[in-house]
Amino acid sequence: MTEPPDAETRVSVTTPLPLGAAVPEWYPALLDSVSERVVRGHRRAVAAANSELIATYWSIGRDILDRQAQQGWGSKVIDRLSADLKHRFPDVRGYSPRNLKYMRSLAAAWPDSAIVQRCAAQLPWRHHQLLLDKLDSADLREWYAARAAENGWSRDVLALQIQSRLHDRSGKAVTNFQQTLPAADSDLAQQATKDPYLFDFLTTGQKVRERDLENELVEHVTQFLLELGQGFAFVGRQVRLDINGEEFFCDLLFYHLTLRRYVVIELKAVAFEPGFLGQLGMYIAAVDDLLATPADGPTIGLLLCRSKDNLVAEYALRSMAAPIGVADWQAAITTSLPADLAPALPSIEELEAELGTVPGDPS
Repeated sequence: MTEPPDAETRVSVTTPLPLGAAVPEWYPALLDSVSERVVRGHRRAVAAANSELIATYWSIGRDILDRQAQQGWGSKVIDRLSADLKHRFPDVRGYSPRNLKYMRSLAAAWPDSAIVQRCAAQLPWRHHQLLLDKLDSADLREWYAARAAENGWSRDVLALQIQSRLHDRSGKAVTNFQQTLPAADSDLAQQATKDPYLFDFLTTGQKVRERDLENELVEHVTQFLLELGQGFAFVGRQVRLDINGEEFFCDLLFYHLTLRRYVVIELKAVAFEPGFLGQLGMYIAAVDDLLATPADGPTIGLLLCRSKDNLVAEYALRSMAAPIGVADWQAAITTSLPADLAPALPSIEELEAELGTVPGDPS
């Protein structure tokens, strides 16, 4: 009878041996290369399958629209079509009367198949249902679809961006970027701004102090980064800047991965005053000298105030050599939305729950 392996032998059977002792030196590189190909292949397969699904749904919707236009039949035929499809393909889901009506709406909303393939096909089906439910404008649907695909928004994040009217706020900060940045960078930097910024996740009251505001934004840094937009990476708060032996502290420091430069954000719990720009300009110069590398672009400043007069901000920025943007921040999402839309918006607690979804979730 063969003796059972001892404890040491049993461990060696189930535990991989150290790479250096069991495989050639080139094996880890092979494993990394194959793993990367597996990941890329899986992503392409998922994207291709989703693209084909959306194209199929669009084609079905197009058939329904054409038949309705020719024959003039109504929703009862859709009910019959759904039942017959379920009978013919009992193991296939997704052809309920409700879903068939969404397919019809998809074809009506995106009449050009080229647009579907270029933009809409990159989004999951539930994203399309949301776009169809929430937006009546073809231009807005295309605008949000393009940004959802580019930024990998989950359905919940897409819903939040629509509710906050991102299209009305994107790139709207008062800035001097055209005068202070190279032409290739100024447009990108401008599009990275918003006005107003919506900090609806704050729990502080209207009379918030600047330090309380800073504390809450750091505590809710995931939501804060979502509101700032794609590309912002959090570096730190109250970042120490030693200038000739004297200490200064900038409120919040970020690095923008697309613009390849630091972004200094100063928070004010009061209305804009031109004097605020001098302090921010000094922080920008110090970050350029003390933290930025030769590979980084010029540091950008972003001053967020409780309110501002746009003309006053424009005049104040004219004398600034550093690239700076000025924008409002608001603690309540309803303050910048039409009155008829406000009652339909979620509460702060509901928004917190929605923002718990990680951007890029495949839902």
